[in-house]
Amino acid sequence: MIDILTNMDIYVAVIPLRITLGIIMLDSGIGKWKRGITGTGQWFASLGFPKPQILARFVASLETACGLLIIVGLFTPITGLLIAANMSVATFVQKFKLGASFQGGENQGYELDILLVVSALTVAAVGGQTLAIDTILFSD
Repeated sequence: MIDILTNMDIYVAVIPLRITLGIIMLDSGIGKWKRGITGTGQWFASLGFPKPQILARFVASLETACGLLIIVGLFTPITGLLIAANMSVATFVQKFKLGASFQGGENQGYELDILLVVSALTVAAVGGQTLAIDTILFSD
């Protein structure tokens, strides 16, 4: 069994990470719309973000679109970087605006945010490759 794992192609190994990241981001974006995007905007306003209603719609759309694109493996490096940037802001908010501890307490922690940043950067670095539309459209 160990031989199988050590000989596994990195592009195959990243597929579950890419798809899981995409599902999480897709669900996060859709959830913002389903729960009421105005509420998300009000939360952003309470955190001091400028133009919170516009930002809420932008973030929800970004998470939804990038989640779907990551799942199918289209524009993977770009979408990975956009997710990493989005989740870096979320990490900053959790840590410095809400004062959350790493694993949470009264507020949700920011450990998942950091994991999503690293996952998105990994997917961006590796690209779509195996089982990805990127490979079909942009391979030599």
